[in-house]
Amino acid sequence: MTPTITAFEQSPDRGRGLARDMRVRWALEEVGQPYDVRLVSFKEMKEPAHRALHPFGQIPTYEEGDLALFESGAIVFHLAERHAGLLPEDANARARAITWMFAALNTVEPPILERESAILVERNKPWHAERLPMLEDRVRARLGALSSRLGDADWLDGAFSAGDLMMVMVLRRLDGAAVLNEYPNLCAYVARGEARPAYQRAFAAQLAVFSSRVPAAR
Repeated sequence: MTPTITAFEQSPDRGRGLARDMRVRWALEEVGQPYDVRLVSFKEMKEPAHRALHPFGQIPTYEEGDLALFESGAIVFHLAERHAGLLPEDANARARAITWMFAALNTVEPPILERESAILVERNKPWHAERLPMLEDRVRARLGALSSRLGDADWLDGAFSAGDLMMVMVLRRLDGAAVLNEYPNLCAYVARGEARPAYQRAFAAQLAVFSSRVPAAR
């Protein structure tokens, strides 16, 4: 049965691939699983039908037969467990890959999102100029530790895994930010993820949604 995921009808990231459905799209492409996409509006996301799938009224969701999941990390983990290609066969290596998934979502992403929120929501507040450097230092603390651990390796723990997929997607939220550019090996790491054919297919698919909804120039 072909699974169905949900995505923004009009993504606020304007096709940059930062919305969380991109993580699921990439995972599906990596494991070679065809999928359908149901686009939802912001209004539909808050209605009972969608909240039955995602109690917090967000995207993505994942439906396959009588299974319905929400949260991008949980969906990627489910796909990685059911299909070859995203988790190593060795039990210890598999456990480490899963650990990196949790690290991406629970340790690295929160300060990045806090910084992002401050830039988007608080830029006109009187405290913004003083608070932003503090937030960026919190991001640096995570990036510095990650950079040291990665070193000159291609991936976090041997071969590419779901841990790398989630970490690359989290770091992409700093796309173009000076704070990420301070760590050349992390920039190269993100570029390697973006160069993967599965990533390219997933990115093109989500960009096509945005492009199809941009009004034609007159």
